[in-house]
Amino acid sequence: MFEEFTSEPIKPPILERWFAPSIAPSFVRARWIWLRCLGSIFFSVFYSLFFQIHGLIGPRGILPAGQYLDAVHRALGWKGYWYAPTLLWFNASDAMLSAIVWIGFAASVAIVINIWPRVSIAVAGICFLSFVGAAQEFAGYQSDGMLLEAALLSIFLAPRGVRPRMASDQPPSRAAVFMLQWEWFRIYFESGLVKLLSGEEQWRNLTAMDKYYENGPLPSWIGWYVQQWPHSFHAFSAGLTLFVELIAVWLLFAPRKNSLCRLIAFIIVTPLQIGIILTANYAFLNYLVLCLAILLLDDSILRGPIPVPRTRKPSIAAAVVLTTIFLTSVAAFLMPSFPTVKLLDPFRVANRYGLFAVMTRNRYEIEFQGTRDGTTWIAYPFRYKPQDLRKAPGLYAPYQPRFEWNLWFASLGSIQDNQWVLNAEGRLLENSPPVLRLFAANPFEGKPPVAVRAVAYQYWFSTTAERLRTGAWWRREFLGAYAPAATRASDGSITFGE
Repeated sequence: MFEEFTSEPIKPPILERWFAPSIAPSFVRARWIWLRCLGSIFFSVFYSLFFQIHGLIGPRGILPAGQYLDAVHRALGWKGYWYAPTLLWFNASDAMLSAIVWIGFAASVAIVINIWPRVSIAVAGICFLSFVGAAQEFAGYQSDGMLLEAALLSIFLAPRGVRPRMASDQPPSRAAVFMLQWEWFRIYFESGLVKLLSGEEQWRNLTAMDKYYENGPLPSWIGWYVQQWPHSFHAFSAGLTLFVELIAVWLLFAPRKNSLCRLIAFIIVTPLQIGIILTANYAFLNYLVLCLAILLLDDSILRGPIPVPRTRKPSIAAAVVLTTIFLTSVAAFLMPSFPTVKLLDPFRVANRYGLFAVMTRNRYEIEFQGTRDGTTWIAYPFRYKPQDLRKAPGLYAPYQPRFEWNLWFASLGSIQDNQWVLNAEGRLLENSPPVLRLFAANPFEGKPPVAVRAVAYQYWFSTTAERLRTGAWWRREFLGAYAPAATRASDGSITFGE
């Protein structure tokens, strides 16, 4: 009779421990908050695409999706459908692009107001993947993979039903919570690791942040002020970044019942992400990472309802999918040629992360200019990029102006690696309405220019003294041509100069 008091408690089978609803600890309230955040992030994505998708990949856009998919099919045959996963295989017209955005909008709102969450997340993810799968250079960002991975994992986190409310009778499984925590951990730790492995001297000598605020894709006016602070602050920021990414995030793996360690991790990383959001515009990336940290907080911290699961039956689908994603995400960093890494790569759901391995030394900007007489060149005004020296850098995130974002990346390379810039020149010669909507205005309203060129400048933040004297937030220096000029002949054909 004493055996029942002295014997070790029998652990449930591994499938039940990891893939059945979990109550120790439970994350019912954290799940509810996270899914509202996920829906809001998706909404910001489709809001951004609403204004840009036709100019980016529409039939009269810079990189038409239809032409790209035709080329993929010619090169790969039926394998192309896997290589470029997108609904645009059925139809790549402007109407189809609009449909993807509007359906994505509706699914995003449904996630936020908690209607059929699993289906809504899947629909939003498929719509976004349909853009990413056909957007070519306009979807080469790690943030896109972060969102697609988080969406897939969240399908297994979300409760079933049309209106599940808090769904305390469907607490998430241990595996579903861990996989999103695992994504959060990898974003930080892999970014810290690549900083060390890259050999970047600016991280070794703690000067990586000295020009960081000036040289990012889209700085903010707050970043201008922070840039003026002394090197001691920037050195501390660089050291803190390495500490958070390489050390603090390991608090995630404290014993499951030790909520305090995960709370400390949340308290450390949250101000860091808020600081990044205020000083730069990295679209939805930092909002996503910020919100993922909510899943560090279990119901004992957030005072969630006591879960009473209606079933303890494990999900076989979750066991298969989540295990595959976990193993693939490990292999993606250690063995990039691993079979499932290559197999899942087009879907961006088991990614390798690594942000700011090498810091940008200088800031270059590409500007498009047109002319009607071959002598007077007029600049096309950007909506968000630095151009007007007296205009304060704004706060735009989570909105992502992908065209202007890509121009920043292009400015760090050559035209040989960024042929899409020539496509943009050609579309401006045509006065293509969807491409012109990517700019703040059309300086050639009514009659298109006879030539368009892309030139390069180097930019610097002004100093405090310069701004007080001139009112300018920037100073710049003309560097010359970035790409051959596009000209329109009398027969309407377009040629590119040397």
